[in-house]
Amino acid sequence: MGVADMGADGLKLYGVEFSSRLLAGTAQFPSPAILSRVIAAAKVEVVTVSLRRESGGSRAGERFWALIRELGVRVLPNTAGCRSVKEAVTTAEMAREVFDTPWIKLEVIGEDDSLQPDVFGLVAAAATLTREGFQVFPYTTEDLVAAEKLLGAGCEVLMPWGSPIGSGRGLNNPYALKSLRAHFPNVPLIVDAGIGAPSHAAAAMEMGFDAVLSNTAIARAADPARMARAFALAVEGGRLGYRAGLMHERDMAAPSTPVIGRAFSDLARA
Repeated sequence: MGVADMGADGLKLYGVEFSSRLLAGTAQFPSPAILSRVIAAAKVEVVTVSLRRESGGSRAGERFWALIRELGVRVLPNTAGCRSVKEAVTTAEMAREVFDTPWIKLEVIGEDDSLQPDVFGLVAAAATLTREGFQVFPYTTEDLVAAEKLLGAGCEVLMPWGSPIGSGRGLNNPYALKSLRAHFPNVPLIVDAGIGAPSHAAAAMEMGFDAVLSNTAIARAADPARMARAFALAVEGGRLGYRAGLMHERDMAAPSTPVIGRAFSDLARA
């Protein structure tokens, strides 16, 4: 099983090591030039790409794919928008041919309003794709049982949502996310979806998650490159805080200056 690197503080996914713990989506950007500046500003090493963006009769997909190759990043194709096991598996197989990679971000959407993953279909699709040699990154909920079954299906990385895709709500269920991290301490966990601000990304990293994926919050910012840099710094800061050992919360105040050792006269005036 793939284990998140806790030593040299690099990120290891299916045996591939990365320096950056920020992954980025490539949709919704105003132009390829802005996307290029975003990747450079944040030093992103992994980007998600939808097969639907690449395919089609126009040559726009070819130009986009050429840009991705020029940037030298690792491509994580996804099955965005798929709503059945068959559709997701077929899309993944096509993506492997187009992008020449066994990596696939697996999405099987089960509910239209929230775009919540269908965990039953997700497990079935993951099992099929793993048998076909794919290295699957399942977009899932924070459900512990679903996580266990996805690992049993052969997944070595999990991508739990923070909140619904594109909502910008951050971490809707911190308790469940902390429980997920605690139950699977050696599994790389990447918080995906709903991350709307750098502070959301920092909070996820402070919980001990291994990476964060962001798209909408960066792409729709007034200055996407600056926002990408902010996210990169937030991810780094959150990770450093987690590694350093965060203080525990208290219900009551604790003086930063100890009473023991203070002069008696000072205590009397206090």
